[in-house]
Amino acid sequence: MSRDIGLATRLIQAGLLEVSAGIETIENSDLIKLDPELLCQALAKSANPDQALKYLSRMNLDLVKDLDLTAMIFGSSAAFAEHLILYPEDLGVLHLDPPVNAVSLKDQFLTSTSEVDSTAALKRRYRRQVISLAARDLSSKSDFAHTSLELSWIADAVLETALEIAKAELPVEATHAMIAVIAMGKTGAQELNYISDVDVIFVAEPINGVSDEQAMSSATKICSTLMKICSEQTEDGTIWVVDAALRPEGKAGALVRPVASHVSYYQRWAQTWEFQALLKARAAAGDIELGERYCEAIQPFIWDASTRENFVDDTRRMRTRVESTIPDKVQGRELKLGKGGLRDIEFAIQLLQMVHGRSDESLRVPNTLQAISALAAGGYIGRVDATALVQAYTWLRTLEHRIQMQQMQRTHTLPTNEVELRSLGRSMEVLGEPAAGLNQAWEERAIQVRSLHQKLFYQPLLDAVAVLPTNSVRLGTKQALERLTALGYQDAAAALRHIESLTTGSQRRAAIQRTLLPVMLAWWADGPSPDVGLLAFRRLSEALGDTPWYLSSLRDDAQIAQRVATITSGSEFLVDLLLRAPESLALLADDEQLQPRDNAALQAEVDALIDRNIDDPVKSVGALRALRRRELVRTAAAVMLLNQPVDQTGKALTIVNSIVLDAALRVAVKSVEKQIGQSLPTKFAVMALGRFGGGELGFGSDLDVLFVHDPLPGVAETDATPAALAVATELRSLLMAPHPDPAIEIDADLRPEGKKGALVRSLDSYRAYYERWSITWESQALLRVEFGAGDPELMSRFIELVDLVRWPANGLSNEQIRDIRVLKARMESERLPKGADPSTHLKLGKGGLSDIEWAAQLMQLKFGYQHPQLRTTKTIEALQASAELKLISQADCNHLIEAWQNAANIRNALILALGKQQDQIPRDILELKKLSFVLGYPAGEPNLVVENYLKTARRAREVFERIFYDS
Repeated sequence: MSRDIGLATRLIQAGLLEVSAGIETIENSDLIKLDPELLCQALAKSANPDQALKYLSRMNLDLVKDLDLTAMIFGSSAAFAEHLILYPEDLGVLHLDPPVNAVSLKDQFLTSTSEVDSTAALKRRYRRQVISLAARDLSSKSDFAHTSLELSWIADAVLETALEIAKAELPVEATHAMIAVIAMGKTGAQELNYISDVDVIFVAEPINGVSDEQAMSSATKICSTLMKICSEQTEDGTIWVVDAALRPEGKAGALVRPVASHVSYYQRWAQTWEFQALLKARAAAGDIELGERYCEAIQPFIWDASTRENFVDDTRRMRTRVESTIPDKVQGRELKLGKGGLRDIEFAIQLLQMVHGRSDESLRVPNTLQAISALAAGGYIGRVDATALVQAYTWLRTLEHRIQMQQMQRTHTLPTNEVELRSLGRSMEVLGEPAAGLNQAWEERAIQVRSLHQKLFYQPLLDAVAVLPTNSVRLGTKQALERLTALGYQDAAAALRHIESLTTGSQRRAAIQRTLLPVMLAWWADGPSPDVGLLAFRRLSEALGDTPWYLSSLRDDAQIAQRVATITSGSEFLVDLLLRAPESLALLADDEQLQPRDNAALQAEVDALIDRNIDDPVKSVGALRALRRRELVRTAAAVMLLNQPVDQTGKALTIVNSIVLDAALRVAVKSVEKQIGQSLPTKFAVMALGRFGGGELGFGSDLDVLFVHDPLPGVAETDATPAALAVATELRSLLMAPHPDPAIEIDADLRPEGKKGALVRSLDSYRAYYERWSITWESQALLRVEFGAGDPELMSRFIELVDLVRWPANGLSNEQIRDIRVLKARMESERLPKGADPSTHLKLGKGGLSDIEWAAQLMQLKFGYQHPQLRTTKTIEALQASAELKLISQADCNHLIEAWQNAANIRNALILALGKQQDQIPRDILELKKLSFVLGYPAGEPNLVVENYLKTARRAREVFERIFYDS
């Protein structure tokens, strides 16, 4: 072969990337003797022509009978190329006929046991057989289904041969027990990869009166030897890892058990995922009759699993756990476990089998492709969808094979290297540029699979209630109820009625709902209460009727649809707000809409509302309450959907309540002035206390306030006070009166003398009281006094007044500290509700909000006169200042802040989830699931809420006791 421009052109056309290096390789090897056209034709058929050329240059070409096929193997697998170069006599396996069946292949492999080094012979035969299969696979003489079947036959043959070798090494033990090797996973389903762990379970029974203990001990030695033969890396290489971790009790359990022991475990201890794994069980090697007895014994457990109490939670937890194991660096490239990958198909198909296989034995097949066919034949999935699933699964598994074949390494990750992607693209025969084309094809398949995954479960449920027949699969009512129950619906019949109602009515609405509901049903099934989600969605849909933007927004914007599903499934509070004004759903359109409103913009809107309804106080404050409801939707949705931090939530709620309160006060003043026929004879203000004053409001918080007035010059206090009282009364009436929108609860119980004292006092009256009668707890309450609403100058003067009370010169006396401690102890014993669990009561329990706030407030009362940094109404700021001043350690400060934020967050989440104020973490499992969902904990792990709370509260209580009682 001469070096000329023609060769370079041919190499480029063949797909070489390194043309100069390729020419040099040819010139420095026996390839120079070949016809360049034939060589380049062979290279062009390979996935990686550069790699194929490199390995061909190292080969004795006289032994190559089929250049095209050899180049194809060398370009697809460096591992196979290295083997054939090391053992060139094995080139003949490229032309072997496929095995007739699994039995004949086992017989061929068993001849290895007669050789001197039987293990080495087994490994060599295994590699030869896999290369022979790869040659047929790459040359399209074997499709995916047969390739994965034959790989499983090879695995069976290896297991059988390794078992015989192990018995030969342990002849005495071999007389003690019958042993069956049960193939699991892809081996059991006869859909194995080129390289994979081979999952097995070992079963044994005694022989000839041998004791159970002796039989199991001997069988364990033999099976351990079998595993070592297959898994151990030697100079002859390795085959694959034999993994027995799916056995009862996993790696902690006995390696070998008799059938009865397996059955006993599955009756008493097994988890749902173990029954799902048993779906693939198959007698593969050893005593096949014993293996089949085992498989027959476990069948009832598989098909009754979907009726287990925790079936849905267990399956969700398994899905979540699987997806959480994917490292960030391979997200979007994980063919097996990632979204739109193989697990999506396998999980969906297996779940459908377990749900419907209880009553339909035709579905009881372990192989995925066969299961898809059975589901389609039985009418459980549509034939069009079944075809799409088969195509997607076959394509993904073939791509997985091509990736693994290169180095014969266990991997399911699409590479990022451009050359590797190009080789894979060529091997998969994608259109266009191979690397880019492969990425695009994978992305399209992933989207398609994810869509099918959702559609498989939910579209047939719609068709089950359709008025007219459709082209889709049509489940019977019984089958639809089975599926809904398996998906977590407690009242499947009611759910089916809701679906029917949603998909009837106007043609346009029904058509859109039929598009929406399959994916919505999927999202609700992932929530804590699918029934609640579906019912809430029905109520919202009925409230909005045929409003054009509603359904079209959900149809056209997946984010809005998913957010609606999240809210309807997880938040009774938000659903209640939305039902009062469904147009607030528009806030879900994007993240920007969920951010707190600018103060100035909010104030301008409030002013406009008052001006528009100036002569009608009820209408004015009604409009203000509606505005507040909209802002509650905004803030609550931000917590649920964006995980908004609790301090931001408290700030947002405080701002909107302050602005609305101030505006409502103006309306109340106008109303009173109209009643008395003159301008108000006194200045009036509402001072904020408690969480309101601290800017720490939650969704269930009342507004703690003090009402203060100051008569105008020349007006007697006796004349001014009735007018001020009328304003306070009118304000409370307007804000707390029955109305479609939530009331704003005004609580003035922290006023001097409590509920027995005057509702409204003048500034001078407050001054006189605090100078003469104030007790320690009132000083503590005044720590959180802040501007609320009304006259700014009066509020400033009130702050000046209470500063003298809350920041007393020289801090607290020992007697005052003792009073505070006694009061705290009395609160713990008297105010905790009867039957409450102090360990999980968020407000008054050990390590709860009260402990943390009282610890911070004690620091403020003791040292606030000395350190201005402590003069704040905010709990976290007070704790941080205490740490900066070395009054407490930074570690203690961090523990208290973490516990306070956790408790406040749970408190808000309880309101969102259950729609009612409560301070006790619920014991009811459904309520706990709802709470867990709002807090963003993994599905199926509701107890993590309690565990994490107990951990933070315990640390906080330890710190509190040191600060509060030991300082």
